Amino acid sequence: MSTAVADWPKFLAKLKDREEVAERTMAFRFEKPAAFKFTPGQFVDITLVNPRETDSEGNVRGFSIASAPHENFIMVATRLRDTAFKRVLSSVPLGTEVKIEGPFGNLRLHNDKSRAAVVLTGGIGITPFRSILLYAAREKLPHRIFLFYANRRPEDAAFLEELQQLETQNPNYKLIACMTEMKKSSRSWPGERGVIDPQMLAKYLKGVVSPVYYVTGPPPMVKAMHTMLADTGVDDDNIRIEEFTGY
Repeated sequence: MSTAVADWPKFLAKLKDREEVAERTMAFRFEKPAAFKFTPGQFVDITLVNPRETDSEGNVRGFSIASAPHENFIMVATRLRDTAFKRVLSSVPLGTEVKIEGPFGNLRLHNDKSRAAVVLTGGIGITPFRSILLYAAREKLPHRIFLFYANRRPEDAAFLEELQQLETQNPNYKLIACMTEMKKSSRSWPGERGVIDPQMLAKYLKGVVSPVYYVTGPPPMVKAMHTMLADTGVDDDNIRIEEFTGY
């Protein structure tokens, strides 16, 4: 039996803090009601209440929940495009209330612990996987997880240091961060360079049989990754996709 729209949880939550987690990428933390429950990978809709400005894109945005269930806040993160919504959210005083509705969505870690999870993501597509990876580490889930995380430069990679540190907490998790435009970076980078391609997957997935693939990120990247997987013989039944538009 489906849930009526009116039955989805809705509540007001105050903005607790915000911080830049990569160049032009901001994380926002809101109060979390004690009764709010969600599955790592889900998203919420956030509505600005009586904002000082608006535009044709409106006052509502959907955001993946980047925080893990055990954390005492609801965190979302976004690229800072020049829209009224993002200008307001980036500048309103801490303590300002927004309306949060949800959680929604079916993106979650699969149940079959014998099958590895292979995540192909880039940019702000990382947000639901911060939640999933923190949960997997805390709960000591047995799933093997390979995170292929593409960005132009380390400066653009949200939560990069945290994702690197998680490898020390979860022996079943491997981060493969790759940078495509290091010539534009002021940092050194000892890791992979170039785009996620079949050769890179083969390098790290030796011996991995019948994994479940998760593809998230901007639509052009999602399309490219989906095509690549299909061309290498991966069945669509083994691919979970979520596009991040408007970022």
